[in-house]
Amino acid sequence: MPQGILTIPNLVSLARLALIPVFLWLLHGKDDPVAAAWLFGFIGATDWVDGFLARRLNQVSEFGKLLDPLADRLAVLVALIGGMVADLLEPWFAVAILVREVLIGLGALYVAVRTRSKLVVRPLGKLSTLLVYLSVAWLFLGNGSDTGWLVALGWAAGIPGLVLYWVVAVQYLDDARRAVAATPSPV
Repeated sequence: MPQGILTIPNLVSLARLALIPVFLWLLHGKDDPVAAAWLFGFIGATDWVDGFLARRLNQVSEFGKLLDPLADRLAVLVALIGGMVADLLEPWFAVAILVREVLIGLGALYVAVRTRSKLVVRPLGKLSTLLVYLSVAWLFLGNGSDTGWLVALGWAAGIPGLVLYWVVAVQYLDDARRAVAATPSPV
């Protein structure tokens, strides 16, 4: 597998990162939560695209394995904090996701440093992330346009997404514990 930095999937991930300030500008600078929601949805959709391209084009790289989750985490964190500030997301919902993101991020970082490996993504993790992305986008759309059915749709995806997010978090933390336990201690 190529170990290059400038691969097509990595360029997609870099584009996702570059769109985060545009998202913030739409949300807070232009005060257009509907446009911000559509952009967030696009950023979320391209999360799938970069992984697909990496495998399809045989362009999986160590840099991409770090860049893709970084782009995901930053997009979600910015959307959650921005959504709370703009009063588009319930604080308890956003904080529950933020706390989970921080725990998993720190756990993954610890595993990477301690074992020189990374946690394997779980299919349930992908599903929960999809539900959270959809939920946040629909809540932005619904609350930004006073469209009740979109808010209801956001909660219909958000509550199960949040529950699954935490179920997978427990699984990831157990994966982290096992990975560290299987690695000899440094002398």
